[in-house]
Amino acid sequence: MLKIRLKRLGRKKRAYYRIILIDSRKKRDGKAIDEIGFYDPLKKQHQIDIMKMKNVIKNGAQLTETVRDLFKKYY
Repeated sequence: MLKIRLKRLGRKKRAYYRIILIDSRKKRDGKAIDEIGFYDPLKKQHQIDIMKMKNVIKNGAQLTETVRDLFKKYY
């Protein structure tokens, strides 16, 4: 099953995240199928490609709770 979830990047206590499409059995920081956007909680920046996200969801991918909350909060 495909999931849309966060991939952690950055250094200790300076994390930022990419919103990616990945197989649910892969590791959190494993190789992604596609990158959909990013989220930086420290700088309060975010960007999500909504069209790409809707197409992937239409094809059966599921959002994790965190990504779902981000999407509701900003879009």
